[in-house]
Amino acid sequence: MRSLRLPLAALAGLLLLTACPSKTPDAGTDAAPEAALPKAPVFNADSAYAFTAKQVAFGPRVPNTKAHIACGDWLVAKLKSYKLKVLEQPFDAMTFDGTSIHGRNIIAQYQPQAARRVAIFGHWDTRPFADADKVHKNAPMDGASDGASAVAVGLEMARVLSQQPDSLAPAVGVDFIFFDAEDWGYETTTQADLKDQLDETNGNSSWCLGSQYWAAHLLPANYKAEYGVLLDMVGAKGGVFTREGTSRENALGPLNKIWNTAARLGYSDYFRYQDTGGITDDHVYANKAGVPTIDIYHYNNSVDIFPAYHHATADNMSIIDRKTLKAVGQTMLQTLYVD
Repeated sequence: MRSLRLPLAALAGLLLLTACPSKTPDAGTDAAPEAALPKAPVFNADSAYAFTAKQVAFGPRVPNTKAHIACGDWLVAKLKSYKLKVLEQPFDAMTFDGTSIHGRNIIAQYQPQAARRVAIFGHWDTRPFADADKVHKNAPMDGASDGASAVAVGLEMARVLSQQPDSLAPAVGVDFIFFDAEDWGYETTTQADLKDQLDETNGNSSWCLGSQYWAAHLLPANYKAEYGVLLDMVGAKGGVFTREGTSRENALGPLNKIWNTAARLGYSDYFRYQDTGGITDDHVYANKAGVPTIDIYHYNNSVDIFPAYHHATADNMSIIDRKTLKAVGQTMLQTLYVD
């Protein structure tokens, strides 16, 4: 996860609670009852939990490390085992502290022949230092929710979809796009003693290096999708997801569709009808690439935007909750079946 796009003072003015749209007709009206949701596969939270744990077991997935390479190889092999079309996009990048890194975006296509497409984005790397940790500042971190949980939801979606017969397949193809090098960015509040060596003008950022590269070198070539969903920090207990500013600006239709689907599934405690400010995340560059994309991430409150485990050693398997994984994964699967 990454720095805010707006100062906290400016963001506070944007944090407006919106009314939850009515899900049932008012008493005494003749409104017809809402049609039942179409049948969708069951998302297995135990499987998603295991996928999260597997990634964490490799160790911190920091670019240029053995754990990073091994986890990337495992992801490619796992996606191929589901008979998906898998593409790898290697790239080199420079980080804010002058480190030259080797990255790899991983793309897997379900029903690659389908003209209509939906993108599920996530990042599979971990931040190399827990700079927000009050006790173990700059220690290695597991990135269990911040990274691994999002990829795990994508993997479980891919696994479930790959098992569906043609008669039960959704009417869209799905592209699982896992970005690398999202989390090696400069954080002004915790790294003021360091210098950002990158030129962050003209829309560039020290964050989201993999998605910036993908947006400039689309893979598949000339990629188009009806909409995209970026998952980030979607596995922790008590997860809360709000209607983020850049998501509302660029993909309000898909955002409403997903939030309304979540509500009908009974997950409104997770997917809150609350409008919050924009942040810098991979969805910024997906939108620049022409894919209307929303960001689903764990929101804390208007003062501390991100939860306490964010960029801290507390982001480990002890915070991962199957109920949160289920709420996100089932909502994502069901939305694929909603026209």
